[in-house]
Amino acid sequence: MVENTPRPSILRIIAAIFLGIIVGFFVFFAITLVLGALDIPVSMQFATNIYSAFLLIISLAVCIGGFLWLVWTNPPTEPAPEEES
Repeated sequence: MVENTPRPSILRIIAAIFLGIIVGFFVFFAITLVLGALDIPVSMQFATNIYSAFLLIISLAVCIGGFLWLVWTNPPTEPAPEEES
């Protein structure tokens, strides 16, 4: 059954996009490092190499999509209610 979860705030969405871009670049550099160690010619100059540009776009899209999915599926944390003494 689908539960009615509140929509995430715009700040959480912007943070997910920003974090997805940062992590996407690190994932791209890690993939190119591994491919370079395997003697597969993929350079990190995505402006001149179509394969590395495609790899950069895919890594950014997957990371941004993953973080946006996490934002949409997890409810925001709420502060614990204060106990009255």
